Amino acid sequence: MNCLIVDDAPIAREIVAGYCSHLPFIHIVGSCSNALEAKAILDNTPIDLLFLDINMPVLNGISFLKTLKQIPAAIIFTTAYREYAADAFDLSACDYLVKPFSLERFLVAIDKAKEKIQPATVNTSYFFLKADGKIYKLLHNDILYAEAKGNYTKVVCQQQVIVPNIAFSALESMLPAAVFIRTHRSFLVNKTNITHIQGNCIYLQKHEVPIGHRYKEMLFRQLGI
Repeated sequence: MNCLIVDDAPIAREIVAGYCSHLPFIHIVGSCSNALEAKAILDNTPIDLLFLDINMPVLNGISFLKTLKQIPAAIIFTTAYREYAADAFDLSACDYLVKPFSLERFLVAIDKAKEKIQPATVNTSYFFLKADGKIYKLLHNDILYAEAKGNYTKVVCQQQVIVPNIAFSALESMLPAAVFIRTHRSFLVNKTNITHIQGNCIYLQKHEVPIGHRYKEMLFRQLGI
């Protein structure tokens, strides 16, 4: 697993590198003090896992991530500030570590990153959800989009709609990030089923899904537009 550490504080980079040294499957490709140094590496080297600080000179971590055309499979933010957590998870971060963090907490984040990089599933084409007293087998290709509905999530498929008692974020973690992408704080779409995009809406067959202003730029990069 190739990783890149980006933090303007030398001691913070050393701590992350030290924690990584306990894990033989992690290979540190580089350790950068700012976003521009990181971009030079990301443009030329495949990176699976990015450790990213937020408050940095020149360009902060959130803004930097939005500029990337090819985003690493797993992003772990490492910061002293709790208030950026919502923005981080909106950008599909797999975890958010608030400094100072322990090795134990770091390992939890690494496990989440591993699941995102190498999903531990026997067959990645389907999964099961419980709703209305039934257990549904859902094929990834059949799902059009998912919508957050409080403690529930509405899952709209080609032939049916189910509303399981599962948090939106939990459902998102069950789906392949390369296929299912956020278009809005409350919507996740299957990009293979997109019919067309017009204005601030995505159309999937007869369904219309909004594109949130803060998601539009990231969405277009993920679609290669």
